[in-house]
Amino acid sequence: MNLAVHPPTSCPHAALQRATGVGRLRVGAHAGGARLKTLFQQGSAKIRFCARSGEAVLINTAGGLAEGDRLSWGATLDDGARQTITTQACEKVYRGARRERDGVEPGAPSRVDSRLEVGAGARLDWLPQETILFDHARLERQLEADLAEDGQLLAVEAVVLGRRAMGEVAARARLHDRWRVRRAGRTIFADDTRLYGTVAPTLEPALLDGAGAYASILLAAPGAEAWLDPVRALLPARAGASAWDGKLFCRILAQDGRALRRALVPVLTTLRDGAPLPRLWSI
Repeated sequence: MNLAVHPPTSCPHAALQRATGVGRLRVGAHAGGARLKTLFQQGSAKIRFCARSGEAVLINTAGGLAEGDRLSWGATLDDGARQTITTQACEKVYRGARRERDGVEPGAPSRVDSRLEVGAGARLDWLPQETILFDHARLERQLEADLAEDGQLLAVEAVVLGRRAMGEVAARARLHDRWRVRRAGRTIFADDTRLYGTVAPTLEPALLDGAGAYASILLAAPGAEAWLDPVRALLPARAGASAWDGKLFCRILAQDGRALRRALVPVLTTLRDGAPLPRLWSI
């Protein structure tokens, strides 16, 4: 019997196992809220519901995103339904391979795609917690939403460039954030944010006005312009808001994740007509 052990062939370009996940839900109107009609989960994407509030919670069981990981979320609201969707925690995007350190070519970036559909008279509050980018992280993220003529969408995406309290600096992170929102088939909002090169505020003060975190907020709803003055009254110094044609858009810059959260909470609470944010935001 030959018990010789042959060492594995070394291959720095060997493909790494990647995490993928798909989560989709569909809800119908029920007693002023929503009732779950369809739920699909696959891979690392899971969806749970809070028993008391009915909020949907998106969970990435992989514990974060690494190079080449892919997540796809989908939510459909039937006519008259109301639904809030959040995440279990902040999503972390870890660094990818670097030629000068790992001896391999960088692979594909992490990718997150979200597809939302809001029916007539329905309202979706899309409130994921912050995304944290680590040094050399690379993320491509896309949010697409189709609204009925009187459908309403409140959406936020927040980004933290490294955790200041942990001494982390996302010096060379890369991000491409793409939003496309349509009402009755017409594009009503399009926004692309790209961060490339040196993004750490300590290394490139001109970028994001030296901020270590930022957030984008969109309210697409009939009469959204009426919220402009109340929102502007709540904004910190490094922020701005505009409203036009049934839309309100706001961008906030902050020194770090904690300061960003302090700025986000009152603005989002106001745009929810005083309704508190999901409890997971306070844990």
